[in-house]
Amino acid sequence: MTSAATPAYRRLTVEERRGQLLAVALGLFAHRAPEDVSLDDVAEAAGVSRPLVYRYFPGGKQQLYEAALRSNADALNRCFTEPSAGPPTERLGRVLDRYLAFVDEHGTGFSALLRGGSVAETSRTSAIVDEVRRAAAEQILVHLGVERPGPRFGMLVRTWIAAVEAASLIWLDEGKQPSARELRDWLVDHLVALLAATAASDAETAEVVKRLLAQETPEGPVATLARRVAPVLGGAARLL
Repeated sequence: MTSAATPAYRRLTVEERRGQLLAVALGLFAHRAPEDVSLDDVAEAAGVSRPLVYRYFPGGKQQLYEAALRSNADALNRCFTEPSAGPPTERLGRVLDRYLAFVDEHGTGFSALLRGGSVAETSRTSAIVDEVRRAAAEQILVHLGVERPGPRFGMLVRTWIAAVEAASLIWLDEGKQPSARELRDWLVDHLVALLAATAASDAETAEVVKRLLAQETPEGPVATLARRVAPVLGGAARLL
């Protein structure tokens, strides 16, 4: 009786090994701050030696962290891509669903990335983070139908992105409460309210809001928010 054949060992290619080490590092950075992850941790988790990690990342931990950050930035950029069809607020809702799923999966690493102060932070890592913010702003402008925003509208978009980042960090700190769906809906409402408030004093924003309203539906986020705040605004009208 012959024994079962032992599976043949296959040596990983350079790209496969590099990809394996990067995947391991991404997993570690997702749950621990960059300064708390060492090359020994990466080597142990990957089941390889420390010199082997250096062979593929001769710049050491900094190079590995920047590669992991670049990988996460590319993943975040993909979150922002959404077909330009249907009501704008519903498109942004789907973008936020993907974004919050990413935040949920990469909690600790996401916090360390946005809060800064990491020993691994450099001008290169800061540039990668800024690139993600620019990509987010560009995609939001696409969904809002604005190609070259004026100063007020550009500030509106950047302000909302900052609010989304801050809300994400608070959400992580508070045990991911409320639910991701509730947070998503609130962030969409936040943008709608910001647009409405800015439209009252900025002609460009007022025109954008008119175009957006024409694309919304009676059951969508804008109409739902309007119905909810109508009683509050009715009470406030007595002060006028």
